Amino acid sequence: MTAAATAEMGGAAVDCDWAGVQASLDARGYAVLPGLLAAPACHTLVARYDDAHRYRSRVVMARHGFGSGEYQYFNYPLPESLQTLRTALYPRLVPIANRWAGLMRANTCYPPTLDAFLERCHAAGQTRPTPLILKYGVGDYNCLHQDLYGEQVFPLQVAALLSNPGEDFSGGEFVMTETGSAEQLAHVVPLRQGDAVVFTVNQRPVKGVRASRRVAMRHGVSRVRTGHRYTVGLIFHDAL
Repeated sequence: MTAAATAEMGGAAVDCDWAGVQASLDARGYAVLPGLLAAPACHTLVARYDDAHRYRSRVVMARHGFGSGEYQYFNYPLPESLQTLRTALYPRLVPIANRWAGLMRANTCYPPTLDAFLERCHAAGQTRPTPLILKYGVGDYNCLHQDLYGEQVFPLQVAALLSNPGEDFSGGEFVMTETGSAEQLAHVVPLRQGDAVVFTVNQRPVKGVRASRRVAMRHGVSRVRTGHRYTVGLIFHDAL
């Protein structure tokens, strides 16, 4: 990790209360990582949104029924701040992912490093990078969905807010829903600029009377009322 990358990170990848993160993920399927990206890193990522050579593809959501707005998938190599975070966060999340797999009786064991997991993805034909940056304007939103790109799926992902709520935009709340529990629940997750949310990609275990059961989670973004909202998403599995 270079000094520049360290400065752009808010320190959360190392200094976060990981016991608290695990408890929140177990209870609600998500946890907030305060100050994951420092403000300069947020500004840099937003300023480079129009540098087309940095991205492998651009998706206009309305064309595919995904909502309204757009997003772009980064090319490899990723921006240094995102590569550093992706590499540092993965081993922190692996123990949770493997414990969940055991509770859900899944025949899966995730390797301890991101490089080893990406080797598994690439062997399965999933070679395209999945980290992305999303741009929303007035009236834009993201439908509830799951980011599944192939057979290999890491069960947790991270989204960091690059814009400043209340100044750069209003509305645009991060929303999660869960189905399969006794109650059908919706969660609204408040974030500040640089904060991130780590959350369930697909399913998580919920303790039952005799054994854990699977609860399906979906995530999205509510309609933006004013301004522009930018977010980066760190997905740990690559795509077909």
